[in-house]
Amino acid sequence: MIYNDSRLDREERERQIENLLLAFGLTLLAGLATGIGSVLAFFTKTTNTRFLSLALGFSAGVMIYVSMVEIFFKAQDSLVNAMGEVPGKWVTVAGFFGGMVVIAVIDRLIPKAGNPHEVKKVEDMSASEPAVDQSHLLKMGTFTALAIAIHNFPEGIATFTAALNDPSLGIAIAAAIAIHNIPEGIAVSVPVYFATGDKKKAFKLSFLSGLSEPVGALLAYLVLMPFLNDVMFGVLFAGVAGIMVFISLDELLPASRRYGEAHLSIYGVVAGMAVMALSLLLFI
Repeated sequence: MIYNDSRLDREERERQIENLLLAFGLTLLAGLATGIGSVLAFFTKTTNTRFLSLALGFSAGVMIYVSMVEIFFKAQDSLVNAMGEVPGKWVTVAGFFGGMVVIAVIDRLIPKAGNPHEVKKVEDMSASEPAVDQSHLLKMGTFTALAIAIHNFPEGIATFTAALNDPSLGIAIAAAIAIHNIPEGIAVSVPVYFATGDKKKAFKLSFLSGLSEPVGALLAYLVLMPFLNDVMFGVLFAGVAGIMVFISLDELLPASRRYGEAHLSIYGVVAGMAVMALSLLLFI
């Protein structure tokens, strides 16, 4: 019996380590998708706006559906179990809107000129020659990369938390955020190129800006994990749902419509929701 108990404990620890490594790996891959946006500057002359419109709509559909159907109710179940039905539901709603407030404040603090959600296209890389005041433009380009790094930080926490709790759910969220990060990579590369005239530097800064997502995951592990209980988990998951819904409504859908046709955007949303619904039914 003692042998069996120790073997079960060892298997549980191994499973937890595997989930932890998977959560970090998914967050890293999602963050580094900004580099894909930069690579487009090297291998394409124009942006495939129809595909990007569909992809951004698809990402929004995945994130909205999984947030409202799966993550929100997981948070609510955890909080209701810990606090009781009425307080648990109130705290869930507060955490949901609290997540929205956090990401909205971050978005407001980023000036429009450096905001990674301003639509940029690959063809912009050759639309203008670098300006003369190199020191000023270099500072502006570096700030753009810093802006996206700050914004991606809570996304890293969201991806890591979801993947750690449910690897299947984490894979879906990481894929959606990775799609969302591709045009952000373009948005970083274009102004950095204008600042330096150097495509390699534009790629490097865009690639490095994505590292803020695994840094967010590391912070979540070091700071939040020691205190993780049902209440902390529920509040964190509710906040993650709010962050993802806000990102979808404030960034992904408007960008999807600007990149392409309105119908393409909504087709992408419906397809994303359908794929997420099917995966929840089959695998989660």
